[in-house]
This record gives sequence, structure tokens and C-alpha cells, in this order.
Amino acid sequence: MRTEKEPSLRVFFALWPDEGARGALSAWRSPLRELSGGRVMRADTLHCTLVFLGEVETYRLEALLRAAQEVAGSVFEIEFDVARYWGHNHIVYAAPQDVPIALAELEGELELRLRKHGFRFEARAFKPHVTLLRHAQWSDAPLPEMPVVRWVAREFVLVQSLGDERGARYEVLARFPMVAGGSVPGR
Repeated sequence: MRTEKEPSLRVFFALWPDEGARGALSAWRSPLRELSGGRVMRADTLHCTLVFLGEVETYRLEALLRAAQEVAGSVFEIEFDVARYWGHNHIVYAAPQDVPIALAELEGELELRLRKHGFRFEARAFKPHVTLLRHAQWSDAPLPEMPVVRWVAREFVLVQSLGDERGARYEVLARFPMVAGGSVPGR
């Protein structure tokens, strides 16, 4: 029986953009900040969370990796084509108007495998997005149209969230390639 507090890591699973998608999403930040204010997210932190686990004891990392390895996701393209504002947490984010079926299946299978291995996390409706600004102030008015960002998701990653003097910093701990399938441009 473990009696001392176990060392832990703050972790989540995410889609991690390639440099082209990261640059295109980064270009959305300045015009949106001019409208809504807030703090711009650093380009190196942009990602689309699949499942946020929070604190996981380090001795459970092997089971966490095993759960992710059991996921058989397919490569897919996602289009971030709309900017939105969530007033409850004051963020401006990029989102897809249409969620690819392969993305919904990936997120669902990942949750299923994590539960099978005894991991707990907050169950909430999956709303894929990339946070661009924090501490923003906006209304219910639509944000302006932004150039579409197309991103081919070929893998998902396990990420550790760390804090430093600049705020949140993320470190990719493991990568999980997805299998080719369907019609994806550039393959």
C-alpha cells in the first residue's frame, strides 16, 4: 500500500500541429486580439486537446502509454475555419465547423481505452478547438472570418504541462502514429 504522496505529472493527449498549421493558426492571433484583447498564446503551445487527464502518478505512465498504443486512429484532415469566443473562461479559439468522423472516433476510442486501464478524467462533450487568446473580452457577436487552416493529423501525442516564468510550457512525452486510410491530400 502506498502511503506517501506519489510523484505525478500533469498530462493530456492532443493533436499537435505541424509547422505549417501552427504558423497559419498563429496568424489568426493578432487580428483577433485587436478586437477582443487578451493574452496571445505562444505559437509553441498551440494544440487541439483530445483528453485532459490532469495529475497522473508517474508509476502509472506505463499503463497510460499502453492505453494510447491500443488506439487505432486513422489519418485525417481537419479544417479550422471559424473563430469563436467562450465567455465562461474568456478564451478566443479556432474551431472546425465540421468535425471529421475520424477525429470523433479517435477521441472516443482514446477515452474508452483510458477508462479500460483505470484512468479517470472529466467527461464532457468533445468540442475540438485550438486556444488562441486567454483573458479576452468579447460579446455574443460573431468574430470575423479568418483564412481556413487545413491540417493533416497523422499522429496524436501525450503532453506534459509544465509551468515556468513565461506561463504554461508543454513537452511532448510520446507520439502515437495513426494509420493511413481514407482520402487525405498530400499522401
